[in-house]
Amino acid sequence: MAFSIELETINGQAKLTLIGELDGGTAPLFKEQIETAAQADITKLVLMMDQLEYMSSAGLRVLVFAKQKMGTGVEIFLVGTQEMVNDTIEQTGLHQSFHMVDSYDFAV
Repeated sequence: MAFSIELETINGQAKLTLIGELDGGTAPLFKEQIETAAQADITKLVLMMDQLEYMSSAGLRVLVFAKQKMGTGVEIFLVGTQEMVNDTIEQTGLHQSFHMVDSYDFAV
């Protein structure tokens, strides 16, 4: 499946919806959207991952980049990760650096 990503800002929060397979070929698109989100005045970065079917080490590197780029003032949420993606994140220990949740309410 192809990869697509959509960025929108809601109530001072950046929402990135990731769909498909995130690998070495598509990771630059993800990184570009992280850089765009970092320029906005946000307090939370919400990655909607329920439609992300696969994430390679290149995707993990962009997650690390996002954590560094956003800094300590921005909370990062990984929402609805599928089992295979979740396993990849947990095996690397990155799950300790993000808020891993099943759902997210943008009204809050």
